[in-house]
Amino acid sequence: MKLISLNVGLPRLAVYKGTSVKTGIFKNPVSGRVTLRTLNLDGDRQADLSVHGGPYKAVYAYPSEHYEYWRKELPGMDLPLGMFGENFTTEGFGEDELHVGDLFRVGSAKVMIRQPRMPCYKLALRFDRDDMIKRFLTSQRSGFYFSVIEEGEVQAGSKVEIMRRDPHRVAVVDIVRLYLRQAHDPKLLHHAMQVSALPQNWKAELAARVDHA
Repeated sequence: MKLISLNVGLPRLAVYKGTSVKTGIFKNPVSGRVTLRTLNLDGDRQADLSVHGGPYKAVYAYPSEHYEYWRKELPGMDLPLGMFGENFTTEGFGEDELHVGDLFRVGSAKVMIRQPRMPCYKLALRFDRDDMIKRFLTSQRSGFYFSVIEEGEVQAGSKVEIMRRDPHRVAVVDIVRLYLRQAHDPKLLHHAMQVSALPQNWKAELAARVDHA
């Protein structure tokens, strides 16, 4: 498993439905070593810290394997690496193989998977498609957020090594399925509630959705 593209970007103004908004979703690949700090990479920032960034969303990773799916879904659209606003474009694993709470070494840093991505309107802005949020969710190709356990340096080509698997083995895609009510599985929900790495707001949201169903 490895990091095939390292992408950063600073917030900028963009127009969405006639309104100027500030967004950090525009990321570009960079070469060489970059320091990964507790809240983000050097050269990278989030625009709206109420919903982006923070210790549980310090780094967003997206599997490169998904790009082929999106090229078929969105023929004719240019899809450079970093298009989904990811900091890490990865190779060798997906949401069905990785678990919330899994611990990794990337370069000299240590990171932990905390949660899948639930997109906001800025993904629609980036793709200039109103249907992109629905497409993204139903695809179950969410990518995942890391928290930074130990700061260090990373670069494109860095190995991504699994250091420890979370004992509850709740896959990232399992959280997505519970959120979308595509999985009505009390046992799975119970396991998800036991995952210490999953933020409390996610546990509350999943419990509410299952109770409602």
